[in-house]
Amino acid sequence: MTTKQRIIQVGSLAGSPSANQRLADGYDVIELWKHPDRKAALAEHGKGVTAVVTSANFGANAELINALPDLKAICSWGVGYETIDVEAARKRGVLVSNTPDVLTDCVADLAWGLLIAGARRMGQGERFVRAGQWGQVHGSIPLGLRVSGKKLGIVGLGRIGEAIAKRGTGFDMDVRYHNRRKRDDVTYGYEASLTDLAKWADFLIVATVGGPSTRHLVNREVLEALGPKGIIVNIARGPVIDEAALVAALEAGKLGCAALDVFEHEPKVPEALIKSDKAVLLPHIGSATEETRLAMENMMLENLESFFATGRVITPVE
Repeated sequence: MTTKQRIIQVGSLAGSPSANQRLADGYDVIELWKHPDRKAALAEHGKGVTAVVTSANFGANAELINALPDLKAICSWGVGYETIDVEAARKRGVLVSNTPDVLTDCVADLAWGLLIAGARRMGQGERFVRAGQWGQVHGSIPLGLRVSGKKLGIVGLGRIGEAIAKRGTGFDMDVRYHNRRKRDDVTYGYEASLTDLAKWADFLIVATVGGPSTRHLVNREVLEALGPKGIIVNIARGPVIDEAALVAALEAGKLGCAALDVFEHEPKVPEALIKSDKAVLLPHIGSATEETRLAMENMMLENLESFFATGRVITPVE
């Protein structure tokens, strides 16, 4: 009988069809989230553990990394890794892997769903019908904005940003982007200043990485540059937008609409956004399709299997 490799799983991957079960079937899993004293659990079970499974929700901080003397790999479920201390892992020679590419299309699709919902007031219209107000009150919901043929700004032209841009061309849009640096392999217009991009754009979609380097990248100045008819969409990470400035801009009529899948302090959403007809709100479901979640699960497990078989991971975080 083959002895199962022991791993530590930081949190439950209940958002995936069968990840928890497949990990339990294939490995001797220490379920860290079930231990009330995490530090004691790491001290008791950590020796000899070479691999950790986590996600952006649970991360892997320096304390966790340094509590595991034999750690060699962190395999994360999901593309974001801002909650994993990659620098602390590198110092220890620990490999970090994520699950890129497989969620690109579904997240890009959702960005477009949010944009159209915001521009065409779909959420407000649905609430209007559900409340029995259609035909019962004078007038109807306010007019929306046309989407086709407009100017689309993208913040972060990585895999997901590029997939969003590609969809924009199908809507006959003029597409420009803001990045840390200009890309020579694309034909979209580049704006070195995010404020200038916002001034130019009708719609701004945030698709950049999260973490300290992009915190509040979209600030009051950017939001006000987008203007009273402008729509901002965020499918990246909540803290990329200064949420207090966003609420203030909406309330002051300096921004047209916010269509958001992510928030600064998830799962808390400001009451002002919940009550606003100028906001479309989703519970961080960018990758939440059966196909994508299964593909993420498969890639995470492949990284884990590859590490134990070869000492390498398939999709390392660079």
